[in-house]
Amino acid sequence: MKIDVIIPFLSDNKEKIKINCAMGSENADVNKLVPLNELSKGKFKEWQENQRKKNFNRDYILSLIYKQKGEWLFAGIYKNISVIEKSDGGFTYKTKLLPQGKDFIGRLIVKYKNPRQTYLNFEEQVNVLEICEIMRNTYKFDPFPGFKSVHVEFDVLKRIINEEENGWKMALSSVKGVYLISDKKNGKLYVGKASGENGFWQRWKQYVDGKLEGHGDDKKLKELIDKKGKEYSSNFKFSILEICNSNATETEIVNRETFWKNCLLTFDFGYNFCEKHKISL
Repeated sequence: MKIDVIIPFLSDNKEKIKINCAMGSENADVNKLVPLNELSKGKFKEWQENQRKKNFNRDYILSLIYKQKGEWLFAGIYKNISVIEKSDGGFTYKTKLLPQGKDFIGRLIVKYKNPRQTYLNFEEQVNVLEICEIMRNTYKFDPFPGFKSVHVEFDVLKRIINEEENGWKMALSSVKGVYLISDKKNGKLYVGKASGENGFWQRWKQYVDGKLEGHGDDKKLKELIDKKGKEYSSNFKFSILEICNSNATETEIVNRETFWKNCLLTFDFGYNFCEKHKISL
């Protein structure tokens, strides 16, 4: 089934619609997911309205967000109201989300081969925009991707933990190990350990909760957040470096943590507090 079958407005206005195939500005897969994260935060409209070039030269915008290879998530139909050129370059659009198709936002997945261009005329593509799936629930965040593929932004992790998303909670609570926090702003790294009874979930929850929000009571991260404010933690991304054996002792986990700190030079160039650690043999 084609997308204009369930949203007749598209069929009635074919030559007035510009498709925005939204993905991050960089080629790396992690950056391709930026607009998906903005949608889950309720900020996609604002994100889309800021463009490097004058890309929306039609009355309406059909927004599709890259989800994974060959699949795009419907993000709404917007009326193009006006555009102004910014003094520092680029353009800012004023748009209005239309009611047509609104109930499908974050639910409708479109099967579409990755286009060579990201701004396309709707009438030229309508016959290849096939509906792949209509999800029961609105998209909030991706399901748990497996321990080797965890690379989650702090703001997304915060929502996952606050909503106690079952798939993530079950997985992260089941194992202990060593994790990495990377700062997108400056490239600095922090290596930490999750050795409590509920593993990564328990430890990462500390970065979300109350007085420890953003820093988890880590010395240099706390200094950073105290100076920059809690909002700076939006620059952090969390990933898993190593899962430890279920029978691993606290000392063994600490030694693996220290190993990764030494490998990644996080004492000298990152956010780990600079003190002398020795690996037990």
